[in-house]
Amino acid sequence: MSDETLYNWLHTRSAGLQLPISSLPSTTGVGNLGSSAYRFVDFLKSSGMRVWQICPLGPTGFGDSPYQCFSAFAGNPYFIDLDPLESEGLILSNERKTLQNLSNKFVDYGSIYRSFWRILTIAYKRFLASGKDSVSAYGSIQHFREQQSFWLEDYSLFMALKSQYNGSCWTDWPTKYRNYITAHKQERTQELDDAIDAQVFYQYLFYAQFDRLHRYCDLNGIKIMGDVPIFVSLDSADAWSHRELFQLKKNGEPIAVAGVPPDYFSADGQLWGNPLYNWNSHINSDFSWWLERIGNNLSFYDILRLDHFRGFESCWSVSAKESTARNGCWKKSPGLELFRAIHSKFPNAQIIAENLGVITDAVQSLHSATGFPGMAVLQFAFDKDSTNRYLPHNHIINSVVYTGTHDNDTTVGWFSSLDESTKNYVCNYLKVTGEAIASDLVRCALSSVARLAIVPVQDILSLGTQARINTPGAASGNWQWRITNTQLEELQSESAQYLQELNKCNRRI
Repeated sequence: MSDETLYNWLHTRSAGLQLPISSLPSTTGVGNLGSSAYRFVDFLKSSGMRVWQICPLGPTGFGDSPYQCFSAFAGNPYFIDLDPLESEGLILSNERKTLQNLSNKFVDYGSIYRSFWRILTIAYKRFLASGKDSVSAYGSIQHFREQQSFWLEDYSLFMALKSQYNGSCWTDWPTKYRNYITAHKQERTQELDDAIDAQVFYQYLFYAQFDRLHRYCDLNGIKIMGDVPIFVSLDSADAWSHRELFQLKKNGEPIAVAGVPPDYFSADGQLWGNPLYNWNSHINSDFSWWLERIGNNLSFYDILRLDHFRGFESCWSVSAKESTARNGCWKKSPGLELFRAIHSKFPNAQIIAENLGVITDAVQSLHSATGFPGMAVLQFAFDKDSTNRYLPHNHIINSVVYTGTHDNDTTVGWFSSLDESTKNYVCNYLKVTGEAIASDLVRCALSSVARLAIVPVQDILSLGTQARINTPGAASGNWQWRITNTQLEELQSESAQYLQELNKCNRRI
């Protein structure tokens, strides 16, 4: 790696596991920041794993994707652990029954939506009636509000108005509220003020609970790796309050939207629908929004993974009128200019580039200049091309090797879908029978020269396609899989010792 690169931080070998917060066990229908998260950290420590990779933490909207959130700064209230609220008397045990009756094997977002907000509202009203300034040992809510004011007030007003207009996108609100500036000038009702304060309360709880979990990770030598989606959702507080930063019409509707051309995942490409950035506006403001965003993410995560890195060189731009991503074109992004600004503000940041897909010479040049470790996904390796950069013999030291990511099938599901010729190639290359393919690929990843290895938890458990988290391009059925309490216990009792020995053997401890 050249001495002229911006970053050079990945110096030691280590390994980690990938598991979204939403996939943890709980009694609230979706994983949260409670006891199971701490149990998972204990397992990471005992297995010699030093990194926990999670998905974005933001509040999700239609489709439930953590890559389409209402804010690039806010946390998802669904992840709030309700136990401390019950201990404080803010909710009662019988008020939680509807959530406790939900499945512990998958996330039913519709049922959670109908129950969770009602419970949080009860907690907020009791907190308000108490006249207190804090919950448990979470610190002052007023101090939190002042500390996070650069995004929190806009977000809270956005969510309060969104609730007032039955969850509709801000582009469908009355004209006076569609414009952020005029919306702030409107006289507010007590009902709207209460709704705003309630949103502040939810973020206060989320931030405090995540901070506690983060500290526990730190005490146990575990780093949290989090994704930073390159784009934000159109239906977000960010697009609403910073319209000048995006390619939007006067009425707020997008001119062009983001996606990727036809690829491994989809013959029509992927039409994400996110508004594209007005990069000139970002440049003119010295990337102030991006610096605030990166700074906020660094308060949550020890390692940042920049999603869709190639989009920082050029974005796939598709007219908002199109129904697929086929008819788009590449439009230039600021590239190194942005990363120089980030490096100037955060010189010690630990950043990974999600450099998957078709990587052009220009993207490769940008990647090399940043010094960010890239990714090598083993499931993409076996196309019988010996020069495939994902094949283990082509891995490089400054990189992160994965068996698969949250966008892939599980290794068991992937292998079962291959034709016999490719299966034979995989087995011959790895010198295995394929009868325990998940374990085989895990061993392959941990033995790679890549300094960091990340494995989805499903592959440690050798689970099939039913445990897949996301299928890109699929409109439904995503982000639902959860690990059960029994499986979490199984990891500790049956896998921890083996993984620790495997990590020691491969000098990842």
